[in-house]
Amino acid sequence: MALMTDDIQQKLITLLQEEGLVSADALASAADESAKSNKPLLSILTETSVIDNELLTHAIAQVSGVPYVNLTSTIVDQAILSLLPSDIAERFMAVPLADVQNRLAVAMIDANNVQAVDYLANRIQRPLKVFMASEAGVRHVLDQYKTDLSSVDVAAQASQNEADSESGGDIKTIVQDSPISRALSTILEYAVKSRASDIHIEPLEKALKIRCRIDGVLREVMQLPKSIEPALISRIKILSNLKIDEHRVPQDGQFAVKVGNKEVDLRIAISPVVWGEQCVIRLLDKTGNSFNLEEMGYAGRALRTIRKGLKRPNGMLLTSGPTGSGKSTSLYALIKEIKNDSINIVTLEDPVEYKMDGVNQIQVNAEVGLTFASGLRSILRQDPNVVMVGEMRDAETANLGVQAALTGHLVFSTLHTNSAAGVLPRLLDMDIEPFLIASTVNTIIGQRLVRRVGQKRDAYWSSPLETKSILDNVGHLLPKTKEDVARVSADLGYMDLPLAGQTAYTLVKGHDTPSTPHGYNGRAGLYEVMDVTEEIQQLIIGRSTSAEIQRKAIEQGMITMRQDGYLKALQGITTLEEVNRVTSDIA
Repeated sequence: MALMTDDIQQKLITLLQEEGLVSADALASAADESAKSNKPLLSILTETSVIDNELLTHAIAQVSGVPYVNLTSTIVDQAILSLLPSDIAERFMAVPLADVQNRLAVAMIDANNVQAVDYLANRIQRPLKVFMASEAGVRHVLDQYKTDLSSVDVAAQASQNEADSESGGDIKTIVQDSPISRALSTILEYAVKSRASDIHIEPLEKALKIRCRIDGVLREVMQLPKSIEPALISRIKILSNLKIDEHRVPQDGQFAVKVGNKEVDLRIAISPVVWGEQCVIRLLDKTGNSFNLEEMGYAGRALRTIRKGLKRPNGMLLTSGPTGSGKSTSLYALIKEIKNDSINIVTLEDPVEYKMDGVNQIQVNAEVGLTFASGLRSILRQDPNVVMVGEMRDAETANLGVQAALTGHLVFSTLHTNSAAGVLPRLLDMDIEPFLIASTVNTIIGQRLVRRVGQKRDAYWSSPLETKSILDNVGHLLPKTKEDVARVSADLGYMDLPLAGQTAYTLVKGHDTPSTPHGYNGRAGLYEVMDVTEEIQQLIIGRSTSAEIQRKAIEQGMITMRQDGYLKALQGITTLEEVNRVTSDIA
């Protein structure tokens, strides 16, 4: 919090009282606590939630005569951030924001610190326009500084020199406390700050390639000398409690790291390939998901169908989609939706990706005989109301899941299929009898993830080809008249939908910047939610194809993933190009 004189503090207290933000009683109570604990009065007010820290910062800026800026959701371009080194930004708690009339806008916690402002102006060699921001806002921007990967090359070379000097030493000793540890830490920090979901460490004939999957797309970030591969892979194995002398068979493990104020779980998969050992690291950010159905992109009919399925006392709710499409996240959101003290929820996962209070989560461990099938048998003796099985991988697990649904349990699980309708033939392929599928499956969710358009964006009118594509896919869903707009928008769950039959529609595209590659930043879900009605049950019993089941579901009002994507594009969430890329195989 900014330092202030007694005069400014008195003005601030007067302003807070005049604006009705703090009552006289609350102020008196805080003053007593301040006198007892010797803590600043304003700190007491924020700690006891009498006033929001952001609002307090705004008030301080007002009485100090300094412009205020809220940075809690601001994304700053990497080119602007590079104007002020991260170590100096952190030391002064000051971050660059943008160019404003030939001056650099800088936000600081203590904007009244003249010496700090002068130092920063001299360091940047430019005049500054200073704003006041809260500590949370400044830290939000500090977290956006990219990790400098050039230090990895330096650490890699130092590690190689160290290894050479050890000549024949124990590899575990060499990598335990060496530059290779710093190199790995830097790679992990870069991946977390870049919002990567996976890191791929891939050996080539003469190099070691590092790639990160960001917003669903793999990008090469660097290549390292081939000579450091054994030390880097061994370091990962040590952290994951894997056998460092085993190079012939695949190994799986996990460990956790803390980057800034984020705790990230890492899932490790190491497998032998032609030129060495490949390592894929899945990053699970435990602080980055609210597991809220609406925030994840469920809306309108889809959301109503899910909630209808959740109200049933038994049966199966299944999510489907390819690897990395957010199926597990959807299951956690379903659990959060129904979780309360009156029901017993037990999960069986491989691995447990997110820890949830009030849920009994079991980690699969095939080495000691705890498989999905054996674990599910055990779960059914624990008096559960709701059972979540991370994945139905085989016929035995699927059969047990069906039996659990038949005996009064609500069962959540995932399957790898292309669409919601594809789940039913997949269960048939697992030798589940059609009448059992029809009796137990209540709701099926098909999903994919698309990249979101970044905050920096331009609106444009759709081309004739894009307009035709919009009308072909969702023209029949859009409102026909202005009077229909409110009703149809509420039904589909999207605001102010445009009218059908227009010659062009407003779409958006993002700016291609270092922080928003190709104009995208983050991801959103595309969903189709199928309610297994009596008509669909008859099709299942008759062993109908997934195409026939899909047609019947659409007749009954199901919005397909592609249609959901087009509606999201009309809302400015994503682009038609991105929707077509992700749903090209499920038209």
